[in-house]
Amino acid sequence: MRGSGRVRDGEEARAAAESAAEPLDLVGVGIGPFNLSLAALGDGVPGLRCAFYEQRSAFRWHPGLLIEGATLQVPFLADLVTLADPASPWSFLRFLRERERLFPFYFAERFHIERAEYDAYCRWVSEGVPGLHFGHQVDAVRWNAEQELFEVDFTQLDAHGEAEALGRSYARNVVLGVGTAPYVPQALRPLAEAPSVPVYHSSEYLEHREELLAAGHVTVIGSGQSGAEVFLDLLRRRPVGRERLRWLTRSGAFAPMEYSKLGLEHFTPDYTRYFHGLSERVRDGLLPRQWQLHKAVDAETLAAVHDELYRRTQALNDGGGDGDGGGWPDAVLTPGVRVRTAGRGGRSGLELHVEHTEQEERGVLTTDAVVLATGYTERATDGMLAALHPYLRRDGSDRPLVDEEYRLVLDRAVTGAVFVQNAERHTHGVGAPDLGLAAYRSAVILNAMTRRESYPLPRRTAFTRFGLREERSGAAGAAGPAGRSATVGV
Repeated sequence: MRGSGRVRDGEEARAAAESAAEPLDLVGVGIGPFNLSLAALGDGVPGLRCAFYEQRSAFRWHPGLLIEGATLQVPFLADLVTLADPASPWSFLRFLRERERLFPFYFAERFHIERAEYDAYCRWVSEGVPGLHFGHQVDAVRWNAEQELFEVDFTQLDAHGEAEALGRSYARNVVLGVGTAPYVPQALRPLAEAPSVPVYHSSEYLEHREELLAAGHVTVIGSGQSGAEVFLDLLRRRPVGRERLRWLTRSGAFAPMEYSKLGLEHFTPDYTRYFHGLSERVRDGLLPRQWQLHKAVDAETLAAVHDELYRRTQALNDGGGDGDGGGWPDAVLTPGVRVRTAGRGGRSGLELHVEHTEQEERGVLTTDAVVLATGYTERATDGMLAALHPYLRRDGSDRPLVDEEYRLVLDRAVTGAVFVQNAERHTHGVGAPDLGLAAYRSAVILNAMTRRESYPLPRRTAFTRFGLREERSGAAGAAGPAGRSATVGV
């Protein structure tokens, strides 16, 4: 490893021995919103010794999608701590007070805050909560059976991301919060990975926005919230009549998010417990059918797209703009389209070979640049957890089993716990990546880890009873397993 700060072998061994003598209660891998929530709530548990490691040099939350005016899809109360501890010093309202913006926020009457403001709030928390170590890359997690502790090896990075020093921590428990990675469909990977080809994931949108605005024709692929926001932003910034935009999606429609009050109860702890109690077969069948709960577009953004298109028709019919579309903007929105393959076309353009699933027709679309709003996939931890693989218990699809309190199910020889955040959708349902459940899940983990009710949690959170069998888990996350009643209510 390079760097003058590398620890010498003797000093490293001595430091490791001292760390093992006074082990941490918890080591967190990754510092995104979910582990930041855990760190903030953990700061309120007396005597708890924690360390969180993050490879990046500072907290950043989807910087490429902090588009002006874009808002969170959850209310401001779904901050890092409030739904578990409204009195926490790390709440969003406390952040506003510290910045002397509490009264302006009060008069603004905003229930949904802008993404940029949420990012600023999280950065404020990350700069104040103790035990956070940025510029630290976790390399391996092992179970030391002799000491009954986890060994967490990490590399300290310098300002340029180069290895500077090696380190090791010992902990009774580990929590994985490594987040997700941008997903690029197989058909578009060759273009996305090729240098100097304007095919970008939406997570990089702001970094390349000026280049995209200068491109002759732009295609946005994907009809989730990110796709809608990118399309709307490009539409607003391109000349009337010369928009030259296309928006494609595999979905059968540009569908609105399910945002009814009872629909939102799928993002409650009650539904999470219900989902966890279902069989693996039923859970796997449910998830694809629930796409409109979390993969669609909020109605306000869809309305804004339509309003902008309509405004442009008015301008064109009144003689404004310089298009020749007979009063229609040069923007095409087509659902039900799958990209089969893609490649370079003539004159440095791009060709998308597509198929319309309902018409059962194929065609070739040309464009100059592509934005892939194709979502995210769970970040792989196979290398980091390689030493734990023999202890992991898996389901029928070879995915790790996760118990109700967000612990990986391990062999009984491992007496410590490995918790996961946003890696348990297959066992806990659509709420796994939802910011609204961050504080609750963090509290459950802390209660399970400390084996006491560090944070009292509600016994009931939804008006809906999702099954005939009533789930009775008490204050979920308290010491002891959840119980069930076989009573059928009508």
